[in-house]
Amino acid sequence: MASNPERRAALVDAGVEVLAREGARGLTFRAVDGEAGVPVGTASNYFGGRDDLLRQIDAHLHERLAPDPEVLAELMKAPKDRTLVTAFMHDLMARAQRDRTGYLALLEMRLEATRRPELRASYTKTIRADLEYGMEFHRGAGLPGGDETVTVLYLAMLGLILEHLTLPGVLEGVLPGVTVPDGLVERIVATIVPERGD
Repeated sequence: MASNPERRAALVDAGVEVLAREGARGLTFRAVDGEAGVPVGTASNYFGGRDDLLRQIDAHLHERLAPDPEVLAELMKAPKDRTLVTAFMHDLMARAQRDRTGYLALLEMRLEATRRPELRASYTKTIRADLEYGMEFHRGAGLPGGDETVTVLYLAMLGLILEHLTLPGVLEGVLPGVTVPDGLVERIVATIVPERGD
């Protein structure tokens, strides 16, 4: 199997583009080669099969979509209250909007995981680890609310991101005077997160 790390990374990024645009059924080695602009057969030299490509896309997306450490460090200078949680959720939404392709590919991974038990197991493990990290981060930072707050916030933000990236018209004007997505982010946090820590 070929081992050029830069070429592998380019192929994985091409896979993300194909997955977001064509869905999992369109994710073929030929499509990845075409998206990456490399000779036909290149992707098959870098991945042990489609499942291997999907696993590597999964790992790459979680790195690609992670918060910027510098932004995180700057935000952490603020008081540990609901306003800071709101800032974190605005950052999450901004990242989703900046890398719409990455988030759509992540959603496609979810759908593909419903059809492929082996992918479901690894993808569930990855997403669960992200959720547990979020709970641990929230507790460690001394932010208001506990694990239940983080779990409900996760579910609400996932729903907002899904709607905003796929069918944004659904949310426009649903709450008069509340902007989409920023105003909805603020309403979600105000509804879920207590004003102060316990």
